[in-house]
Amino acid sequence: MPLAKKTVTDMTTGAIRPLILRFALPLIAGNLLQQLYNTVDCVIVGNYVGKEALAAIGSTGSLVNAVLGFFVGLAAGGAVVISQYFGAHDIVNVRRTIHTLMAGSFIAGTVATFFGRFLSPVILHLMNTPDDVFGMANQYLQIFFSGSLFFMVYNVGAGVLRALGDSTRPLFFLVISSILNVFLDLAFVVGLKLGIAGAAYATVISQVIAMLLVLFVMFHTKELYQIKIRELRIHGDALKRVLRLGLPGGVQMAITAFSNVFVQAYINRFGSACMAGWSCFNKIDQVSLMPIQSVSLSATTFVGQNYGAHDFKRVKGGAATSMQLAFVWTAMLVTVFEVFPAQLIGMFNRDEQVLYYGNFFLRVGAPFYVFRVLNQVFGGVLRGLGNALAPTVVMLSSFVVFRQIYLFITTHLTSSFIPVSLAYPVGWCLCGILMTIVYTVYSRKIFSRQPSVS
Repeated sequence: MPLAKKTVTDMTTGAIRPLILRFALPLIAGNLLQQLYNTVDCVIVGNYVGKEALAAIGSTGSLVNAVLGFFVGLAAGGAVVISQYFGAHDIVNVRRTIHTLMAGSFIAGTVATFFGRFLSPVILHLMNTPDDVFGMANQYLQIFFSGSLFFMVYNVGAGVLRALGDSTRPLFFLVISSILNVFLDLAFVVGLKLGIAGAAYATVISQVIAMLLVLFVMFHTKELYQIKIRELRIHGDALKRVLRLGLPGGVQMAITAFSNVFVQAYINRFGSACMAGWSCFNKIDQVSLMPIQSVSLSATTFVGQNYGAHDFKRVKGGAATSMQLAFVWTAMLVTVFEVFPAQLIGMFNRDEQVLYYGNFFLRVGAPFYVFRVLNQVFGGVLRGLGNALAPTVVMLSSFVVFRQIYLFITTHLTSSFIPVSLAYPVGWCLCGILMTIVYTVYSRKIFSRQPSVS
């Protein structure tokens, strides 16, 4: 099958900045829309059901990310494999990897559904979830994890398109499903008075639509990423390479998210108002992270293709351009968060205590976002170079080991919520510093031994 021309982007030629921007901007919008699924749930539930329901949804985020993050990490490794094969013009292995990933997404979605539903009440108990929140949180999770298959298939399919330089159509699909999610939230929560269950049903139904759209395109296109049922199978060699690049990232995402379950457990000690304030902060924080992660993914795709083409001058240029774009975004973001914290938190809930906690968490955390730029972009570049292990080790060391030790020590020294609120920022600082060191050492090693193609 020839290289597609219309929707597949070859990043091995052309000006670097326009290429990364054209790829990153739809990806930023798409990731923001996907994150808005849960954020819209929080806004509507927080305003029409109450702070306990808001706390319930917010407390589920870490568990959701722990179960689904593992499989998303594997899919990200597959995207790196595809981009490298594409850069080397190895079309046979591009298609073998695509069909392996799509077949695997159906299996992974089924597994995530089972484990998510089974583990939800157990983990909520371990998190010391208050009684006034537990029932609603468990109800939300049971419904949400029932849609894991749809989530997985959509994200793997969209990841395949992005790995080949098409970030526009995944955005279009998310626009449709996100608009639908808002209307369904209003209909189920406000109109039918289904409460937190209505928000969960709205999210699952919207994800079904996104999955159907991406599958329709992949089955009916004539492009490189066309899916054929007779080719859907797990290819051992493709799976092995996907696991080599994706397993470290999947494990890192799952363990990091799971460690945040215990951060949530510390927050839960301070009651539903603090939980709700933390939920507001987390939703804003997750939305704000999406553009940085999108630039990181753009860097991974760009670096992966050019590394596959052995053009190391472009690899360096792509890394530098991605870092500049992420820093510009972060500077604007921090300014908004420091000037308008009350307005942002107030979108979710106007309770005085919720506003107090949310404002504090947001203003304290925002200045440290600069360190997240370092760990996200350098981590993305390292994965594009085929080194998935190093960023995984760095992130696990910073976000799991160090963060849990920090929380254990500080919470035994004081009963204040302030040290807990600093758990995220101190982890970002350590990770950013370590990732910069690792990238500097590894890139020098790679670029010194392999001459650039001009």
